Amino acid sequence: MTSIALEPGYRDAVLDGLGETEFDILVIGGGIVGVGTALDAVSRGLSVALVEARDWAAGTSSRSSKLIHGGLRYLEQRDFGLVREALRERGLLLSRLAPHLVRPVRFLYPLRNRIWERAYVGAGVTLYDTMGGARILPWHRQLSRRAALREAPALRHDALVGAIQYYDAQVDDARFTMMVARTAALYGARVATRAKVTGFLREGARVTGATVVDLESGREIAVRARRIVNTTGVWTDGTHKMTGARAAFTVQASKGVHIVVPRDRIPMDTGLITRTEKSVLFVIPWGRHWIVGTTDTPWEEGPDEPVADRADVDYLLEQANAWLRVPLTHDDIEGVYAGLRPLLSGDTDDTTRLSREHTVAEPVPGLVVVAGGKFTTYRVMAEDAVDAAVRGLEDNVPASVTARLPIMGAEGFEVLWNDRRRLAAESGLHVARVEHLLRRYGTCVREVVELIADDPSLGEPIPGAADYLKAEAVYAVSHEGALHLEDVLSRRTRISIEEWDGGEAAARPVAELIAPLLGWSDDDVAEEVERYVRQIRAERGSAALSESGSRPSRRSSVSAA
Repeated sequence: MTSIALEPGYRDAVLDGLGETEFDILVIGGGIVGVGTALDAVSRGLSVALVEARDWAAGTSSRSSKLIHGGLRYLEQRDFGLVREALRERGLLLSRLAPHLVRPVRFLYPLRNRIWERAYVGAGVTLYDTMGGARILPWHRQLSRRAALREAPALRHDALVGAIQYYDAQVDDARFTMMVARTAALYGARVATRAKVTGFLREGARVTGATVVDLESGREIAVRARRIVNTTGVWTDGTHKMTGARAAFTVQASKGVHIVVPRDRIPMDTGLITRTEKSVLFVIPWGRHWIVGTTDTPWEEGPDEPVADRADVDYLLEQANAWLRVPLTHDDIEGVYAGLRPLLSGDTDDTTRLSREHTVAEPVPGLVVVAGGKFTTYRVMAEDAVDAAVRGLEDNVPASVTARLPIMGAEGFEVLWNDRRRLAAESGLHVARVEHLLRRYGTCVREVVELIADDPSLGEPIPGAADYLKAEAVYAVSHEGALHLEDVLSRRTRISIEEWDGGEAAARPVAELIAPLLGWSDDDVAEEVERYVRQIRAERGSAALSESGSRPSRRSSVSAA
């Protein structure tokens, strides 16, 4: 598989051509379901355009728990079909579609009861291990309290009588979404960010296209399409209002909050999962950090910028500290993020009881809407949406092929991973750096290494964010479609949640690195930095991360073994 560069010139060319042809499919929304729909459609031989109002994964798809999983709690709700489907997708992603981006992660489920709970949870996890087709992850293990504490010495001795350890999978959700968008573009889809749909074109009762505004230049483009697919998630209701028709369903937003703490604050060699009264508590390994989440509360405000408040953070700390020997405090928190889950509205106000099943509908002729679901099953949602969209077209459209279509960077990844020491020697990078790059770019790592070969200074760490190289910031613009500083620091990298200062120290160095590629002046650089810093301080201030009310001082953390 070759590569494609979503550099600024690519976007300009896409926008220039959007009004010149009629597409088979126009996808609205650049989250994981939207980019998956574009890839599914273009790989069936359809002409496809995709527009996203902000950045790839700017909403829900960058603010998840970063897990590819079946959902143990859905077994308890007897949602067996959803779990089976999700586990099948997990297997495809691990083995065939994205082994460079999705990898196994261990979890410990602590037990409080010696007999009934071990049997009950053990039966559930056994079912979890065997559903969804061929088993590619290790079988779960039953652990005594002593064995569990060897795996997780951070836990209180009196908090558990034993544990069950099982495997799931993990992903950088924002990077995965962007890579699916690049894959769709590689096969011919025309994809563009910062392009907002402001209305629909009509021929009688049928929707025949959309009015798109380029948010960078302000120009308006009329895009014609035989079918429109709305994949805007928690924005679905607002997008549908532009049709003037009654919605087939409504979407209830549920807020999920996560905090990020240093790896050395919780000495464990495994992740942790346990039930709470309101949700599920995850403690998830994330490089030199842990992600702790999540909350599950209704969100009635606008979907654009959900924020974590002090109550959210206090709740997560309380739930985590119920298990930890050394409690976490607000001063241990490096970052926080809040996202909204798009749940289909039901007869209850309790979002924890709403199903994660997805629904596809055609409320208006020519317009298909898909909503609900979860990140793990994005490919199935996309396939169902395209199946609905092409129904009635005169063409004989082939069935979906995405179950066999690797995401960019996957083909040849295992060979390159096995050869990583040679790649390190050739590039002059430490093998640990090469492993970091391989897990983020797969075989596209060669393009990053070429940037360093052309300019060795790009092989240096980013000031204020030493986990990342300068080349990664440049590559984010030259190949991955980043148009603003926030795109680089919040989604192409995770500097915004991984650094104590939210990436403030890295903001100006990164802005100056990418300025030449984006044609920024000194004033543009200053404006981008100011905007980013203002946003980060607002997010962190809303959550009151420090008990003293001030931003915590920078401190070092050591990666757990």
